[in-house]
Amino acid sequence: MGLITETQNEYYSGNNHGSYQFISLQDLITQFEIAYVGEGKVISKIKRADISFFAQRALQELSFDTFKSIKSQEIEVPPSLQMILPHDYVGYTKLSSIDASGIKHTLYPTTDTNNPFQIKQNSDGSYFFGEETNVVNNFDFTVDLNASEWNFNSITFGNGAWDSTSFNSNANSGNGQYKFDYIKDTLQIVNQELEFSILWHNNAQNTGGSKAYGAWQRLDVSGTDIVTLKATAKSGDRQTDDSDNLLCDYGVVRVGLSTVNPGVGFELENGNIVNANHTNPYNTNYPSPNVDASRLNLGYAEWSDGTASQKELEDIDVSSYEEVWVYVQSFSPWQATAVTEASSGTQGGTVAILPTSSVNNTPQKNTVNEIQVLVDGLFPSLTENNEDGISSTWNKYKSITPTEDRNDNYDDDDHVYQANVGGRYGLEPSHSQINGSFYIDELRGKIHFSSNISGETVILDYISDSLGTDEEMQVHKFAEEAMYKHIAYAILSTSSNPLHQNLAGRIKRERFAATRQAKLRLSNIKLEELTQILRGKSKHIKH
Repeated sequence: MGLITETQNEYYSGNNHGSYQFISLQDLITQFEIAYVGEGKVISKIKRADISFFAQRALQELSFDTFKSIKSQEIEVPPSLQMILPHDYVGYTKLSSIDASGIKHTLYPTTDTNNPFQIKQNSDGSYFFGEETNVVNNFDFTVDLNASEWNFNSITFGNGAWDSTSFNSNANSGNGQYKFDYIKDTLQIVNQELEFSILWHNNAQNTGGSKAYGAWQRLDVSGTDIVTLKATAKSGDRQTDDSDNLLCDYGVVRVGLSTVNPGVGFELENGNIVNANHTNPYNTNYPSPNVDASRLNLGYAEWSDGTASQKELEDIDVSSYEEVWVYVQSFSPWQATAVTEASSGTQGGTVAILPTSSVNNTPQKNTVNEIQVLVDGLFPSLTENNEDGISSTWNKYKSITPTEDRNDNYDDDDHVYQANVGGRYGLEPSHSQINGSFYIDELRGKIHFSSNISGETVILDYISDSLGTDEEMQVHKFAEEAMYKHIAYAILSTSSNPLHQNLAGRIKRERFAATRQAKLRLSNIKLEELTQILRGKSKHIKH
């Protein structure tokens, strides 16, 4: 049966010209099975998929240094002076620019510059791993506490001071009870500040001082080693009476980090668990943790002198934790001299309470303006300074005029050789030309050209591994035998069958001979062309 199945009319009228010199990879595999696989043949048994794998590997290897490189691309170099490498590019054989006559002028690679990975750096020169991030929600208190992730004390009872009294009559018994209308402390956002408004404390356990309040928020620090705490706050002012007696010393407000959830609580020496919702610091069984600085075990900043300022704690180590809590504590050191005692009557009694209002009813106010817990960038790898991958080195290179265009070293229409007699001695040959230069950025898959190539037509001749589409996976008939030997040797050398191992040595030698023969055939040397070249050797001046 003939191999040519189309008529001459069909061939010359079609587009598949010159195809007879090639055999498709699938046909080659089929013919390998016929010739090499079966009973009494070189390979007794093997799957077609295995043959296909070794055939593709053979096609790759022979493409690199045996087959003729026939692939090329032509582009007009854009202002960016870049050309994208072809999708099946493995290596180039030649880069050329085209003149008005269509003649190729070789472009030479340069090793004096490249387009390095430009690392993005912070202002202090350290490497950038992402923007510094504040992980505190509602850090500047612009959102209502109930609508944010802050937890805080809910204040429902008065502390000690009262601004009036009232009488509740009992219609059933005809009796009534007198009670204090206590002034409640407050914990709220006022003018974008977290404000603790606190009056003096007075009960059976203590006279003076105040209740202690807290606000806390969970922070995710997984994957973080070091954080920075920044906070701006103000402690309340001192209060004195008309005789300059101290009623309340400067307020105390602390902002810090804890490894324990204040809302769950801390274990006491007596075995009890006390959480931040306990506000009475004088309760012997459940003293409020909101007054205890040791609960801020990762560090804290404190304001206790009546001033407002920003304070910062750096290099807080959280590498051992997945989560921590930012925790605010606030209380007021009211003195016993500020406490008003009732001269008559008690809460729930039948005797009228006097005086009807306590004396020192101006609360002390501790405020927190802003809390930030800053986490360094969490990018796992270095960041490139420019998103387009263009380094400052490349920007500088493409913005200059190449030296070969600035030096009058050439005897042509644009350059005067006579003015540079002897000026060409010692020049670097790769730079002694005006064609232009290039380098290949393998990392980003682009070719970069010198500025004098802008707008020029450039041809890239390149090597592919030939593993593209089915139509591209073809083998020249001059190299068909080399392919068979490559496949056979690869199968035999990887087989555990002793008979195959014995044959592998012979097939290896045959593979070498077939590959050498394919190179000679594909080199396609013509005697007339060689003779013409040799005739040029008779010229006296050759270089």
